[in-house]
This record gives sequence, structure tokens and C-alpha cells, in this order.
Amino acid sequence: MSDREGIFVGEDPFVLARRWLGEAEASEVNDPNAIALSTVDSNGLPNVRMVLLKDILADGFVFYTNYESCKANELDAAGKAAFVIHWKSLRRQIRVRGPVSRFDGPEADAYYESRSLKSRLGAWASRQSRPLASRASLMAEVAKVTATHGTNPKRPPFWGGYKIRPVEIEFWADGAFRLHDRFRWTREDDASAWQVQRLNP
Repeated sequence: MSDREGIFVGEDPFVLARRWLGEAEASEVNDPNAIALSTVDSNGLPNVRMVLLKDILADGFVFYTNYESCKANELDAAGKAAFVIHWKSLRRQIRVRGPVSRFDGPEADAYYESRSLKSRLGAWASRQSRPLASRASLMAEVAKVTATHGTNPKRPPFWGGYKIRPVEIEFWADGAFRLHDRFRWTREDDASAWQVQRLNP
């Protein structure tokens, strides 16, 4: 197995994550930006679901959701989250853990406006995570918000982003005979320098 030390050590993990995502976009068939987002409820019971990672900034990872959803309630209550993104075609994955906060400024407005009209109206219509009588009732709500908000709806006040500011990022790359390469970046908080450590596979 070739030694990948130089690929990892000395890298900015956010730059490396963007590069890996860019490479995945050329090879993954569907949703190369899909992450398995993990939260915990008020009893400490874990929850996990797939969401789409929408941006990798210089200090965190951003995704969007309904602020009244189950995941948002858990994110707001715990203030922490974790996710894994896995690319089967590249045999790579990234794991992230850290504090999370709402990301609902002008960047959220800009992202919302970039979505298709039907997706923007769908954000208004869906009472995410709550019981739904039927698909027909959902479509009726879509028709109702279409009549109300027209063809240029503003971002709903209950919809926006979250940013995970990691204190731990682990990069994993497949190796022959299950002798994988694992490198973990850790830091105490946003102001601290990263420490990098190679891990056993």
C-alpha cells in the first residue's frame, strides 16, 4: 500500500474536504453531497437521516432544513451534531463532529432563491416531520401556498441552514487488505490549532 502521509498532514481539512467532494461529483451517480446526519433526542436516543451538504466554508459544513422539523428541534436542543459522508466509487469517507448553530442570514436567502420554484413552494407547504393525512392534502397545501406566495416566494421564517463547526474531522481512504488510511484532525474549539493524528485502520 502506498503511503498517503503527504495527502493529509499539513492540509487544511476544509480544503481537503472540498477537494474530495469535487472529485466525488465526477464519479458518484446520485447525490455525492449526501451526508448521514446524526443527532440525539431529549432522552439521549440517537437519530440519523440523510441530508444534502450544501457548502463547505472555511470554518464549517452547511446544510438546510425546516426549523420546525424533528432534526432541527434536536439540533437546537443539543447544540451538537455529527455526520459521515461516504463515496463508494472512490472508497473514501469523512466523519465530522462538533457544535452546530443556525445559519440563516443572507447566505440562506441566496441558497433558497437558487432552488427551483417548486422546491421553494414545497418548503412553505411541508410541515416537516409532522403527521400527514394523505398526499392529496399535501398537494392541496402546495396549491394554497402557490396562490398566496406566487412565483417569487421569500424564504420561510421556519426554514434555513445549520453550520457544524467541527472539533473533529476524520478522513478515511480504502487500503489493500483492509489496511486503510485514517487521519483525524482535532481541536479544542474554533480558535485552536488543528492537531493531526494517523489512526490504525
